[in-house]
Amino acid sequence: MANPVAWFEVTGPDAGALQRFYGSAFGWQIDASNEMNYGMVPAGDGGIPGGVGPNPTGGAHATFYIGVPDVDAALAKVGELGGTMIMPPMDVPDGPRIAFFSDPAGNQVGLMKM
Repeated sequence: MANPVAWFEVTGPDAGALQRFYGSAFGWQIDASNEMNYGMVPAGDGGIPGGVGPNPTGGAHATFYIGVPDVDAALAKVGELGGTMIMPPMDVPDGPRIAFFSDPAGNQVGLMKM
């Protein structure tokens, strides 16, 4: 696969409750010992890494991030093919460059620089 799914994310208004839920339901080891209370989930056997944390808007979502070499270029191509930018590219502090788009059916998808 040229640009694999590289990260998943589950967010909601009560990050602690979500972290307890996914940790208990699936045995995930979630480390939220950071100032953002963002729970980092290691890949595990054959899986992909991800995060379970708070949603700054108070809403909830589950999404996946596609790993690409150039977020800006990928977002431009998505637009040419009928996708819509939801959030422009941004550099996460101490993290990767990301962006969000919606596909033609309205699904929210993330892009992440690999």
